Amino acid sequence: MSKAHPPKLKKFMDKKLSLKLNGGRHVQGILWVFDPFMNLVIDECVEMAMNNSRQQNNTGMVVIQGNSLIMLEALDQV
Repeated sequence: MSKAHPPKLKKFMDKKLSLKLNGGRHVQGILWVFDPFMNLVIDECVEMAMNNSRQQNNTGMVVIQGNSLIMLEALDQV
């Protein structure tokens, strides 16, 4: 059995990210920690509504499972 290789996310630590998740969800927040399975802990997380109202929901600190992540984009300079 092979070991999981850690994702190369160290350069994104303590940076604001935009994350697109399955189910049409979109969140933004600061990457606090990650693991080899790309599970992420996001601090100061804000869920963006996908309708035209541009509504935001502050959710604080959240854990995002790696298998639900579709896209990750840095909003701060890396």
